[in-house]
Amino acid sequence: MNRQNGLAERLAISPVVPVLTIEDADHAVPLARALLDGGIGVVEVTLRTKAAMAAMAAMIAEVPGMVVGAGTVLTAAQYRAVADLGVQFVVSPGSSPQVLQAAADSRVPFLPGAASATEVLHLLEAGFHLQKFFPAEPAGGISMLKAIGAPIAEVRFCPTGGITPTNAALYLALANVICVGGSWLTPAAAMRNHDWGHITTLAAEAAALRESGVRGLDR
Repeated sequence: MNRQNGLAERLAISPVVPVLTIEDADHAVPLARALLDGGIGVVEVTLRTKAAMAAMAAMIAEVPGMVVGAGTVLTAAQYRAVADLGVQFVVSPGSSPQVLQAAADSRVPFLPGAASATEVLHLLEAGFHLQKFFPAEPAGGISMLKAIGAPIAEVRFCPTGGITPTNAALYLALANVICVGGSWLTPAAAMRNHDWGHITTLAAEAAALRESGVRGLDR
């Protein structure tokens, strides 16, 4: 089974994949709609809160235009749980034999994380041509991706960790970057105050980076 079937198309929907840590499941639907109104059609909801599963379920049920992925998936049990929920892709900051086996057993595509050339090669040998580069900035950022891309041109990345509105376009200009992951589209104050209009504005600004992001598909 192709463990990444359809993943490239999903990641290419938006140049920026918002990485969401949702504390209140009631925020999920208006948040997803606000992002969609701004032109962002894919999200990664992290399993860092008790509300995460309910938030993803609500988005899947009530915002059909949004592609919902599950992030911070650390165990095989979590992989199976989010797959059963109906997410369209799974993301992990790294990989383990158990999680890789869960991906092999699932129809839900997997975006595993790597932070070194050795990890990238191990995942490539396992069939993963799309990988999360995490934590992007601490792991060497743009210069690291350029260095990895020279000898390992088959892999495209979604860098996450330290990506900001200031450096996102620089990452997206790299040939081996398909999209970036970022949390700046959902400021805590805007979430707390239900300022969905502000989030739509931030989403529109992020979606405007699309032209740079398309270069990563041009291989």
